[in-house]
Amino acid sequence: MSKNSNRTGPQIVRLASSTLRSTRASAADKSLAASALAQASSVKSTGKVMETKASSVLKDKTASKTSKSLAASLLSQSNRIP
Repeated sequence: MSKNSNRTGPQIVRLASSTLRSTRASAADKSLAASALAQASSVKSTGKVMETKASSVLKDKTASKTSKSLAASLLSQSNRIP
């Protein structure tokens, strides 16, 4: 399987950074944000656990726009084929 070369873009990096600093962000949001930042300038790709978490966020009708943006970014950096 080929490696996905997508990296977290500057807009998502800013969003992830502000999420990690926020006192109002949930633990799930901070987890998504940390994963997105870890992929900003490295060869890392989204792992199975984070893929599952991100997928759940995207399916959740009550999830915030921030959560869904972070989740979508992580899933775009996955190596798995749907």
